[in-house]
Amino acid sequence: MKNVEFKVEKKKLTITIDLTKEFGPSKSGKSITIASTEGNTSVDGTEGVKVGLNVYRSANGKAE
Repeated sequence: MKNVEFKVEKKKLTITIDLTKEFGPSKSGKSITIASTEGNTSVDGTEGVKVGLNVYRSANGKAE
């Protein structure tokens, strides 16, 4: 995982991402990766819960 933290408390999942981090452009160059689970990943402390997450912004700084 890149820049993603999971926390489970009282059957609630909290996902934390630092929005100041970047991991470079996508293959197409249209977006900049901020965080990713890099596919589906299991959440510790749960029964079979999985998360697939990608957080990104436009490479040109404008909404797509």
